[in-house]
Amino acid sequence: MTQLQTAAELPPAYLATLNQLNLNPLWPSLRAFLPEGEPTGASVATHWRYNDVRPLLMQAGELTPIEKAERRVLVLCNPGLGLEKLQATPSIYVGMQLILPGEDAPNHRHTPSAIRLVVEGSGGYTTVEGEKLPMEHGDLILTPPGLWHEHGHEGDGPVVWLDALDLPLIYLLEHSFADAAPLQQAKTAPDASETRFTRAGLVPYDELDSSAPYPMRRYPWKDTRNALLALAGQTGRDKPIHLAYINPLSGEACLPFLGFSALMLRPGETLRLPRRSCSQVLHVVEGTGTTTANDTTFSWADADVSALPAHSRVTITNGSSKKPAFLFIVDDAPLHKKLRIYMEREW
Repeated sequence: MTQLQTAAELPPAYLATLNQLNLNPLWPSLRAFLPEGEPTGASVATHWRYNDVRPLLMQAGELTPIEKAERRVLVLCNPGLGLEKLQATPSIYVGMQLILPGEDAPNHRHTPSAIRLVVEGSGGYTTVEGEKLPMEHGDLILTPPGLWHEHGHEGDGPVVWLDALDLPLIYLLEHSFADAAPLQQAKTAPDASETRFTRAGLVPYDELDSSAPYPMRRYPWKDTRNALLALAGQTGRDKPIHLAYINPLSGEACLPFLGFSALMLRPGETLRLPRRSCSQVLHVVEGTGTTTANDTTFSWADADVSALPAHSRVTITNGSSKKPAFLFIVDDAPLHKKLRIYMEREW
């Protein structure tokens, strides 16, 4: 490896002249930006226990009315990146959002892409561009960039969901902003997951050549769970039971930069995941177990969340010998693939 000159080896007057002209020499910093052989990063494997987060989220409901919050969220922050950055990974923002009975979270639209994964409660809903989407445990709901959306609660008890956005990336591009509008007042009616896209492999005939980017905005957990169980019956013990959420018309990822998938672990099963270039966030929909990312091991239970840095060596174990475990995964693989930098590396 070439030994590069350091800034200290350059004359101070030369460096001062460069800085006055808004210039900097590359070579003293080259290895920091382009390390040889292995990438480096500040983010660390981090775990959030829902049993720790939930009481504080409920307290936020007592302390802050929705009118004062707009979105009542506790952000899951990676300590390696700095708590002020509001990032779970360099490109993924994750938060836990609370809405209480009778509340409305105002109608707005924004440039970042977002999803909601329902953690607990019933009676909540999200309206996206006039389509009212009920929120039940484990449901995935898309709020794509630039589409009007709002949240409400017509039931009893708290409703909590996991937010995941590509906010860090859009903010880095200096293109993060939102617009506000009055509530949509949408009527209750079956959404596209119940009418137009009810079976895999079948789409409305008049949409065969459609290029609609977000034709389906709600993915019910009951359907995903049943699909995982059915796949398990036809999958060998040496293969993972892993399903991707996709646009049913194009077969592509649901959103531009973030990918979403559901993983089932058989009773007692241990999986060694591929070592991927993308960062990942794992949410426990159902079950208990452990995850090891490089040299860090977490024990997890229902509704817990883990953030795993890019290029992590990940092993996941179902802690139950009798019941399957189900995980929801957010990653930035679609972004990597669009940039043509996605890779899977040897352990």
